[in-house]
Amino acid sequence: MTAIAMHSAALAKRSLIKTMRTPEALIDVTIQPVIFLLLFTYLFGGAIADGDRHAYLQFLLPGMLAQSLAMGGVALGQNLNADIEKGVFDRFRSLPISRAAPLIGAVSADVIRYLSVCVSLLLFGTIMGFRVETGVLPALGAVALSIGFGLCFCWISVWVGMMVRTSGAVQGIMFLLVLPLTFGSNVFVSTDTLPGWLQAFVAVNPITPLVEAIRGLLVGGPVAGPLTTTLLWMAGLLVVFVPLALRAYSRRA
Repeated sequence: MTAIAMHSAALAKRSLIKTMRTPEALIDVTIQPVIFLLLFTYLFGGAIADGDRHAYLQFLLPGMLAQSLAMGGVALGQNLNADIEKGVFDRFRSLPISRAAPLIGAVSADVIRYLSVCVSLLLFGTIMGFRVETGVLPALGAVALSIGFGLCFCWISVWVGMMVRTSGAVQGIMFLLVLPLTFGSNVFVSTDTLPGWLQAFVAVNPITPLVEAIRGLLVGGPVAGPLTTTLLWMAGLLVVFVPLALRAYSRRA
């Protein structure tokens, strides 16, 4: 194991211990997604799906999975920004570790948050009546794809956390990004029900192919095309935002 991998693993363990000691920090990836699922299914499902709430639940849950994963990364940027303000990263800088290890370790530890999203939504969705229609292996593939996308997307939050001065600003900026991406997509309604100008935005929205791939893996439908597009978006996010985050961290910490 290389030095950077060892250092990152050690700092990921630190983040996991911190999470275990403050389980309330997981509310946004456990209870909050379930509340949103309940609200949209029972408040809007009847109107959107002509009274067939079960059909809407089958449509909605894969989209909610993508939305919750995108929103779940916001806390990472906030936490990193708070650690810098508290001087935690000053202590890291005095240690003989890789400069990138604190960020890589923090992102790696976020796997537990994304896994929590998947487990809570699928478990509670099953209680509500959601059923996987494709089998166990495709469902595991959907979970793996969701977590992978979340780990790539969260580097935007890491970069914002390194750039702004307060953790509150991180939340505000990330919500300005995440909300248009998730609501301006096919999470809640089919793309063909939207006005033409909004369909153009949905077509280039990275959340859209992710939702299509997850839906295909969980309830059936096209998978290869949306999956390929999602993987390309994931690679693009890493290529663009990992160097930006590391450069901003070097200037800030």
